[in-house]
Amino acid sequence: MTREQLLERSRQRPILLVFLRHLGCTFCRETLADISRRRRDIAKLGADIVLVHMADPQQWEGFIRRYGLQDVTAIHDPGKELYRAFGLRRGTLRQLFGLRVWLRGIAAGIFRGHGLSIPRQDPWQMPGVFVLKDGKITAAYRHRYVSDRPHYVGLVCEGCGLPGMNALNPASENPLPGTRARVAPS
Repeated sequence: MTREQLLERSRQRPILLVFLRHLGCTFCRETLADISRRRRDIAKLGADIVLVHMADPQQWEGFIRRYGLQDVTAIHDPGKELYRAFGLRRGTLRQLFGLRVWLRGIAAGIFRGHGLSIPRQDPWQMPGVFVLKDGKITAAYRHRYVSDRPHYVGLVCEGCGLPGMNALNPASENPLPGTRARVAPS
């Protein structure tokens, strides 16, 4: 699926577009677990989920089943054309290996059970999350650190202009510990 096809699809329904890092990434596994837990809420808001990854399609199939997301649209982007098109860059040492990343990695990987593993694709690639609606990017979260944990439901609300949960101020409901709802500058 190309960028143009994504934007066209967003004219029918909003899309929560989630760019993942590599299959060995603790935070990507946490992301998939969060999305799996919140997919009904996202669907109730009228949005479809699309995942973008760099993994080999066969590796991806086995991996994504663990999260019950095998029926979610996934875009195989080993050349990272979509990553670049959406302004997602390679991270710095601090964004990937800083103290806050290590602390969150231990919490997510060991205490929350997402595991620790070796990188399989480009470990320097930064993740990001976007809401596409009516052919436009209406909300964007570009991670400052690989350990950031955006609030997916809040982003969909923000991107769709829905009342209630606001991605900028989800204090009334923060269902996932450690989530951050700040919408990063585009």
